Amino acid sequence: MSRAAKEIREDFLRFFEDKGHRRVKSASVVPESDPTLMFVNAGMVPFKRVFLGEESREYKRATTAQKCIRVSGKHNDLENVGRTPRHHTFFEMLGNFSFGDYFKLEAIESAWELLTEKMAIAPEALAVSVFREDDEAAEIWRDGIGLSESKIYRLDEKENFWSMGDTGPCGPCSEIHYDFGRPDSCTSEICDPSCECGRWLELWNLVFMQFNRDEAGTMNPLPHPSIDTGGGLERWAAVLQGVRNNYDSDLFSGLLARAQDVSGTELGQDPEKDVSLRVVADHARTLAVMVGDGVLPSNAGRGYVLRRILRRGSRHGVLLGVDEPFLYKVADAAIDELGDAYPDLRERRDFILDRIKRDEERFQKTLSKGLQLLEEEILEAKEKGATALDGKTAFKLYDTFGFPLDLTADILIGHDMQVDQAGFDDSMQAQRARARAAWTGSGDQGISEIYGRLAAQFSTQFLGYDTTEAQSRIVAILADGQPVDFAKKGDEVEIVLEETPFYAESGGQVGDQGLVVTDSGRMAIEDTQKPMDSLFIHRGVVTEGEVRVDAEAELLVDQALRAGTVRNHTGTHLLHAALRGELGNQAMQKGSRVAPNRLRFDFTHDSPLSAGEITRIEDQVNEWIEANSQGSTQIKSYEEAVEAGAVAIFDEKYGDEVRVVSFGDCSTELCGGTHARATGDLGILKVISETGIAAGVRRIEALTGLGALAHIRQQEQSARAAADVLKVSLDDLPGRVEKLVAESRDLEREIERLRNASRGSEASDLLSGVKEVDGVKILGARTESVDAKAMRGMVDDLRNRLKSGVVLLMAENEGKVVLAVGVTKDLTPRFKAGDLIREVAAIVGGGGGGRPDFAQAGGKDASKIEEAIERFYDLCSAQ
Repeated sequence: MSRAAKEIREDFLRFFEDKGHRRVKSASVVPESDPTLMFVNAGMVPFKRVFLGEESREYKRATTAQKCIRVSGKHNDLENVGRTPRHHTFFEMLGNFSFGDYFKLEAIESAWELLTEKMAIAPEALAVSVFREDDEAAEIWRDGIGLSESKIYRLDEKENFWSMGDTGPCGPCSEIHYDFGRPDSCTSEICDPSCECGRWLELWNLVFMQFNRDEAGTMNPLPHPSIDTGGGLERWAAVLQGVRNNYDSDLFSGLLARAQDVSGTELGQDPEKDVSLRVVADHARTLAVMVGDGVLPSNAGRGYVLRRILRRGSRHGVLLGVDEPFLYKVADAAIDELGDAYPDLRERRDFILDRIKRDEERFQKTLSKGLQLLEEEILEAKEKGATALDGKTAFKLYDTFGFPLDLTADILIGHDMQVDQAGFDDSMQAQRARARAAWTGSGDQGISEIYGRLAAQFSTQFLGYDTTEAQSRIVAILADGQPVDFAKKGDEVEIVLEETPFYAESGGQVGDQGLVVTDSGRMAIEDTQKPMDSLFIHRGVVTEGEVRVDAEAELLVDQALRAGTVRNHTGTHLLHAALRGELGNQAMQKGSRVAPNRLRFDFTHDSPLSAGEITRIEDQVNEWIEANSQGSTQIKSYEEAVEAGAVAIFDEKYGDEVRVVSFGDCSTELCGGTHARATGDLGILKVISETGIAAGVRRIEALTGLGALAHIRQQEQSARAAADVLKVSLDDLPGRVEKLVAESRDLEREIERLRNASRGSEASDLLSGVKEVDGVKILGARTESVDAKAMRGMVDDLRNRLKSGVVLLMAENEGKVVLAVGVTKDLTPRFKAGDLIREVAAIVGGGGGGRPDFAQAGGKDASKIEEAIERFYDLCSAQ
């Protein structure tokens, strides 16, 4: 029965292909147009709009091996990964789907045939569960498949009823379970598949979508019931390879071997280290898939989830004794394992590994800072006689520095201390509450119900690749989101047409503007959007008369604006190709904005472009423009286009057939936008800025045609004006400016030298006021107006001169009070700068804090500086 996971995946897909299903490639783990999900977490997610009736496909049957990520929720607690046999952050879900085609009988028969015949699992090792009221499914299993009643378990809604949400498509489901046999430790009266004793392993869930639940809770039968099934490849591999733990399957063998190699730790020597090795293996492949699908480390949203997974993996490396970046090496093994099924991983290998390594390096530095903070907090807690570390501090270590609570607890054991668990839990709950309030999805607000109804009735044919003028019929008008029969002058409305030359915003290209003219009125189109496939929404204002539903209309796209957009869109393609040529294929598009007046292009790269790189990229694009390569478009299958070398943007969603836009040998990309007839139409391309917008993401803004020429002229005029002011030629301007800057820096250094000399003299004067209290040198003084930075320097200087002592300096600066306290290291067990400054600052109406050896604060009432200094001496005397 044993077979490799690669064979299982391929056999599953081919089995359903042979039964008339379309094999659909896995979608990205980043959901497309779904604000309710952070990641794709099930095989049906890419088909969600099909099940909801908002989108149609050219096929009624589909089969996929879908990349999925689950990092929270039922049975997917992150902290359980590595400790249980079947918890994973990334997994592959095998599935077959019917969109109103076959239903329960064929779904059940196919599943049983695949498992018992194709996969050769012994029928007696399998059992099924059905929804308690689903007699139809139970009868199919009993009478059609031949299962005995003892193998068919009827369970409640919690276990065997599926719904997409509180309302919408839903239905009973039937799960197929592998029976390992009842363990002696099971104490349940009835050991059915809902029992958690370890006997049962859910292999496959067959969901029968047959109802539509309304807001009142009433379930109405769907006119075209559908099928959605899902089974985890990791579980299938474990069963078919005769192992009880997913990590013992060949899906993880290469990753665990690499993890053992880089850590020098062998499996089976220490249970806790075994957990760490499995965590590393699981997290490394999750990181490879996430980065491969365009998720980059950040402090928010998906990037934050990625960073937490990376840090958790890195922390387990610490527990394995690894103190340098290593996860990227294990991720390399993950790409070897998954690369055949998901070729994009191999194509982006260098980029993926580089991004993981860079964030590991950053975390290594953070980890060191966290350990330093922990040691300081332990020391302070011991001085106070505490036996537990404050919960808020433990949470700060967890949240800011990535320390898991168990790692902090392990360190504390060596100091005969423990963690304030209750305080930690309170801080964790507060953070979760903030997170729930801050994140309500991925940012979209969803598609209104009215658009869904319109999409079900009308499909707009796009004519804009070939023309900017056309005639068509107005089929719908919306005012304030509601259908109306007509709109009069001044009304802001949206209209839907049977056909349109207006391009709807997508792929970074803005929507067209223009005019709609009917016999009874005119409407200025200000924007064109496509909220759903094939539904074009034209937004604007009626400027004359009135426009009516069913009226024939003349459609006129603003040709000047379209021409500018066309030039800039083609410019992004040439720019993309030039960037990849200069920086390598890891320079991948992360976004774009193509408007009539300029273009913006975001791409993955870890450092600012040098002036030389920008010049070479510009030169390459303008050479292509001068060559005037002709543009061409072809419709191909996605696989054919990619194999032919077309560049696909991994954030985009593509169908089975794609539009391939090429310009000679310069550029070939998958794109649905409008483009120039030839590269020469651009005239010129000029980069006007290059900046960083996120970790590992850069942005270029550029102009083409007359817009680029106008920019160059403006720059030239500015340079000439500067040259005139300095009375030099344009050629001599850079040298003159450089000389002026150097002279200015020399003057600033001289001013700073004189200030330091003055402060040194003042410090000498101040030392005459040192008092000795119980053998400790104490200095509290008012100094001349200085800023916080200068005051810190003075306090450091005075501490160094005293060698052992406590210093307070106060000054009035621009109506505010600035103060700082310094304590030499030998006296910090007795005097805490932070404690002292809080008391002193309160007198001048302020507050502040800091470390035991140095603290700064501000205040409002300069009239009480002398009183504050007296208080400082009193505090020091009382220590």
